[in-house]
Amino acid sequence: MGYVMILAMLRFLFKPLAYLPLSAIHACGAILGLLFFHLSGRVQSLVDRNLQQSGLVTDEPTRKKTASINAAESGKSVLETFALWQKPNHKLLAYVHNVHNWPLVKNALASGKGIIFLTPHLGCFEITSIYFGSKHPITVLYRPPKLKILHKLIERGRQRTGVTLAEANASGVRKLMQALKRGEAIGILPDQIPAEGEGEWANFFGKPAYTMTLASKLAEKTGACIIMAFGERLRNGQGYDIHLSIVDSIASPTLLNQAIERQIAQCPSQYLWQYDRYKVRRHSLQKVGSPNIKN
Repeated sequence: MGYVMILAMLRFLFKPLAYLPLSAIHACGAILGLLFFHLSGRVQSLVDRNLQQSGLVTDEPTRKKTASINAAESGKSVLETFALWQKPNHKLLAYVHNVHNWPLVKNALASGKGIIFLTPHLGCFEITSIYFGSKHPITVLYRPPKLKILHKLIERGRQRTGVTLAEANASGVRKLMQALKRGEAIGILPDQIPAEGEGEWANFFGKPAYTMTLASKLAEKTGACIIMAFGERLRNGQGYDIHLSIVDSIASPTLLNQAIERQIAQCPSQYLWQYDRYKVRRHSLQKVGSPNIKN
């Protein structure tokens, strides 16, 4: 089957999501998430281990309840992503009800040194860049999917309003640096496992995790303001609240992980505990975390 035909089929499958209200998308996503969770013993075990390691949920009954809620939230995350990629900008922006601490952005832009937005796998991390991009330019780092057929869908879905994508390679890092030098914003998933040689081991909830160094190096090089962004998913498909908070320093991977931990603690049920944060990703990508970030 040809590339064009497969791409057309994927668009056909996901296009109906563009016409569903967010409440229906989240309801369907919750059902799928719970089904997947309860049919996969491996996922159940991983989520339980990660929740236990976090120390945010201590007793077993509460942990099981949180894991079940989290399974529904994870399913919502998957379906809402494909839906948001299909929906027009005005509908997406209408989903955002409140943006907490927006003056932080105004002050950071006024400094002229740019902003590094850190958006962990918490809540809806797609909506934060879309919202900011509707007001100011932002360049977002992303790793192309293993399935190349999804590449075009991601590009079309994410590269909208004022959002520019930068692949996780040397060219992408240059794009990030150029954006910061222009006093613009960049977006990074700080808890994404970096490729081999692009990170350092640092504790994440008390256990060593291979942690990216790129965000810390960009901050040190440019003096950019660091803002943590969290798109909280509201109940019953009501939309999203965006929470912004200043991070004083990510000078080391340890400090970066501590900032991520504080963010997750705000809403543990919406973190992607199914993500195996403690493994090492071994890819042959160019070294985006290289110390030699050029001017």
